[in-house]
Amino acid sequence: MSKIRGMRGFLASSIGVTCAAALALPLTPPAAATTAATVRTATVLPDATARQVPSAEAPGSTQSLALAPLPSPTHDRVRGPAAEQGLSRQDVRRFSLVGVIWDDPDVELHGRVQVRTRAAGTGTWTDWQDVETHNGDHAADPGTAERTSGRVRGATAPLWVGDSDGVEVRVRAEPPAPRVEDTARGPHTATDTAPLPSGLRLELVDPGAEPPTTPDAEPPTPDAALGAAGTRQALQALQAPQAPQAPQAPRDLAPTAEPVEAPAATDASAANAGLAPLGATEIPALTRQETEQELLTLRTPQLPEEQRVKPKIGPRPRIVTRRGWGANESLRERTFVYTKKVKAAFVHHTASGNGYRCAQASSVIRGIYRYHVRSMGWRDIGYNFLVDKCGNIYEGRAGGVAKPVLGAHTLGFNTNSAGIAVLGSFGSKKPSAAAVKAIARLTAWKLGLHGANPRGKTYLKSGGGNLYRKGKNVRLNVISGHRDGFATACPGWQLYRKLGSARSTAARYQGR
Repeated sequence: MSKIRGMRGFLASSIGVTCAAALALPLTPPAAATTAATVRTATVLPDATARQVPSAEAPGSTQSLALAPLPSPTHDRVRGPAAEQGLSRQDVRRFSLVGVIWDDPDVELHGRVQVRTRAAGTGTWTDWQDVETHNGDHAADPGTAERTSGRVRGATAPLWVGDSDGVEVRVRAEPPAPRVEDTARGPHTATDTAPLPSGLRLELVDPGAEPPTTPDAEPPTPDAALGAAGTRQALQALQAPQAPQAPQAPRDLAPTAEPVEAPAATDASAANAGLAPLGATEIPALTRQETEQELLTLRTPQLPEEQRVKPKIGPRPRIVTRRGWGANESLRERTFVYTKKVKAAFVHHTASGNGYRCAQASSVIRGIYRYHVRSMGWRDIGYNFLVDKCGNIYEGRAGGVAKPVLGAHTLGFNTNSAGIAVLGSFGSKKPSAAAVKAIARLTAWKLGLHGANPRGKTYLKSGGGNLYRKGKNVRLNVISGHRDGFATACPGWQLYRKLGSARSTAARYQGR
């Protein structure tokens, strides 16, 4: 009984923090988000605070280097900027992730981006590596506040290169697909090289130090009762009458002076109230029975009546929270933005390469997060969830894993959907079985919260894109690949061809 009374008090304090945080939300973007536009002129962009931060949150930095014209090996006639820009080999501060950005997010880079990096410690230079240039389709919908903020920039996908202290880059314009033009002398095939976008800069991201603990093995199976006893107590405490008790300090937060990002970190953690204690580094897995009980406790909006009577939902999987992977909450915008429900899940790959270990996954995610916010100008990381090659699942955009958080992952179809990104590139390399299984486990639970059948179809209204005009109702798989909503190679053919298996497995987890 004493444990239950303690849990009641802790949950009561968590709920109180949530309410207080909601009342304290600013009406304007925070200074960190507002100053993100200075990335184009700054050389090094450390975090906006020098105060002590909780130990599980690792500060980092971004070096932003302007590219310069390089001598062109050919004499192509090019309008505007030079046909090739880059940087010669140079020493830089240590970094682990690279990308190239430019001024206008609506301009596409028609060309090839390649980098070479020097491994810190050994001094060994890599061969030239290609950076994925087609990344504009991972974005907020046209016309939304996030898209029209004035801070968004065009960008390549980020590439994970590991701990490095030297870099060389070249960006070469290449002709887009040939087009046929009518001339006075008849049809003519035009192959002119398009100019490179203006304002090209190389972004070198240091994700900061590793959190104290990082998953390095495949997580428990869906029906494993990790932390089940504590979760049962939490559910019972939520449902039982609660007597007023003095607030308790979060167990996992390091005792520090109040840092600038502490309120934002509290908000992000409190968004998962009822699923895990405030400050938790992970949300534990539940059994199927516990998940069904939790479904009724969460009171998910617009949950079909049949789902309340006879739930079709997969066991909640273990999820590493933002605190668990070391998110610096001062980087993102403070407020959360939600959509109505989750009718579909779009699967992506991050196109960041496969050269990471599972022990480095948190660092990769911190790097992508910083790149999305500080370099690309987004309000937060774009994906709702991320999955590594060992099958670990990570919370993405802040706002609560059980809530319909509006992401920026599938241009034109972010409303009423969730974005799940697998760390890696899967055009030619097959995803791990653990990663595909994690997609199935996550979608069985997340879609089940809203009564969606993983093997089913649904309709989403397009917000505009290169496949469907704005306003068109499009029939899609409930579990779709990014390429189903936009003309793109994402999530890579090798991952896309595994989605049929993920749908069947997710449906089985739901008991269908």
